[in-house]
Amino acid sequence: MSASLLFTCALIALLLGLAIAGAHWLQRSRQSGHVVHVIDRALQQQPSSAAQDAAAHADQSLWRRTLDTLASVGRHFESGRLGQALLTPEDRLLLDQANRNTPTDRAIFLGLRLVLAMGLPIFLLPWLSGGGIRLLLNLAAAFAAGLLLPKFILSAWANGLRKRVDDELPLLIDLLRLLQGVGVSMDQSLQIIAERFRTVIPVLGREIHDANVAYIHGRPRAQSLRRLSESFGNQDLQSLVQIIVQVHEHGGAVQEPLRQFAERLREQRKMSMKERTGKLSVKMTLVMMLTLLPALMLVLAGPAAISLVSTLAKLRGH
Repeated sequence: MSASLLFTCALIALLLGLAIAGAHWLQRSRQSGHVVHVIDRALQQQPSSAAQDAAAHADQSLWRRTLDTLASVGRHFESGRLGQALLTPEDRLLLDQANRNTPTDRAIFLGLRLVLAMGLPIFLLPWLSGGGIRLLLNLAAAFAAGLLLPKFILSAWANGLRKRVDDELPLLIDLLRLLQGVGVSMDQSLQIIAERFRTVIPVLGREIHDANVAYIHGRPRAQSLRRLSESFGNQDLQSLVQIIVQVHEHGGAVQEPLRQFAERLREQRKMSMKERTGKLSVKMTLVMMLTLLPALMLVLAGPAAISLVSTLAKLRGH
């Protein structure tokens, strides 16, 4: 018992030491970032105005400082082996799907995983019971939960965006058909969709807007639409991007290909809905067998069972 208590006390002391060292390092990183920020502002030598003061005040808010701290932690470990292990190509793809695949966002994501992995065991330490091996296993579970929780949240976010892209794709095709039918070029159609229909198709509208900005800055149309084609893993969206690129490079009528593409997409959706309906019917059959059938048998066979028991009781009485 004394050995287990001594092991627990040593483990708690080690965790507190790591927390103090991490807090000291974070404080130094924040002070260094503040000094760099002050030097940059002094070198710019721009007169401060009310808007600049408001922006500076907003930058010093708690949320902004938290993000800056997480970014500094992520940048410190990103180039090392730990950063490469925690920021895998799968994580980069999820960040790309969420439109957050920038150096700052990657550093924030990595810093959040590291901070939660170290902070969650310390935060849950007063509520963890047991000692020795049991306490060590609980701390390891809390460490794993803090390490994996940001990835689970990012994966759920990316899955939601992929579903929204799948839902917005038919409307995008109809808008392109409508604009092409009135004689608008493909580039103008993409500009109109990004500017005027962004509230209708928010995810695809944002992606088309980013592609238009890249195209204006000199990138070829195929390269500017590469992220839209590859990030979401949607085969129908890739086919649509190929049609757009071909029309942009070679010209020609696009209404009939878009109409055929829209019809094929709707047929695929109908087949998918029929398949989902069939699977749901099978699942509901199992649910009905487990819930409705016992109640039905009770209602139908209950009076007969009660009558049979009463008859047997009378026969025994005679």
